[in-house]
Amino acid sequence: WRLAGMPSGKYLAATMGLWLPRLEAHGELDPKRFTPLVRAQLLKISGATIDRLLKPTRDAAKPSGLSATKAGPLLRNSITVRKAGDEHEQAPGFIEADMVVHCGPTLAGEFARTLTATDVFTGWTENVAVRNGAHKWVLGAMDDVVARLPFPMVGLDTDNGGEFINHALIKWADDKDLYFTRARPYKSNDNAHVEQKNGDVVRRHAFHYRYDTALELRLLNELYALVRVRLNLFTATTKAVGWRSNKHGKKARIYDKPRTPYQRVLDSGILSQDKATELAQLIDTTNPADLTRGITAIQNQLIKLAAEKTRALEASSTRAQIAETSTILTRAS
Repeated sequence: WRLAGMPSGKYLAATMGLWLPRLEAHGELDPKRFTPLVRAQLLKISGATIDRLLKPTRDAAKPSGLSATKAGPLLRNSITVRKAGDEHEQAPGFIEADMVVHCGPTLAGEFARTLTATDVFTGWTENVAVRNGAHKWVLGAMDDVVARLPFPMVGLDTDNGGEFINHALIKWADDKDLYFTRARPYKSNDNAHVEQKNGDVVRRHAFHYRYDTALELRLLNELYALVRVRLNLFTATTKAVGWRSNKHGKKARIYDKPRTPYQRVLDSGILSQDKATELAQLIDTTNPADLTRGITAIQNQLIKLAAEKTRALEASSTRAQIAETSTILTRAS
């Protein structure tokens, strides 16, 4: 469970057949404990049973974070609005993007941010950490996302933050002939796919600490390089496929069976032969346990660098003290 990234029982059960053979092939399982009987039990175990057995070992809650989204109102009327109730995309390539700040308890000063991009159809997710919210860093991160996606980007949907609603990104999308849409203000459900990844991916792996140095920025991107492989190739997700009405007449979402983003991309038939071969080889040669060990090692470095200064900022009672403490800690780093 820990090597798989501590998913819920439903998702761990769905990928048990993917993880066990690779862990066994790479010598990660004790043969004295991983007997044929245990293997059979693990392959049949339900998600509810997994959750029940793991309940005592769940991690403690992490500190909460802040949002730095500020509307970019001047250009909103020129961008099409996309709502949560609109029809779902039927092919890969339409990307929802959002920005998460790593400011700790204060928005004072300069701090790193993570751009998260999620494909609506497959759930394939890319993360890029940037120095701040300046347009040049956002555009560079978007170029990285385009280069890393295993399929072409055809559309982009964002919130109304000024880091996205600006002439620079509009021109970038226009130059690439991308369909550019935006969410309604204060309607997070309009970007539900990427909003979910902000918590499940960014906060879960990078926590809520303050990152404001070049070393921390580099470590964040090293972390995301490992997370993208484990998340997209070895972690199952569910996808909303429709609606149903319960016995009280209330509408509820219908979800498909858990599958990895890679499996969904394969099912779509969109991959080129070269890209399909490249991803298949990556899965065959990757020890997923090594991914988790690498992720944990980087997380420990980030905690060592950022936890103390984040706590110091939390202890500052006034805005002036926060600004002064932030400046001192940044210079010390």
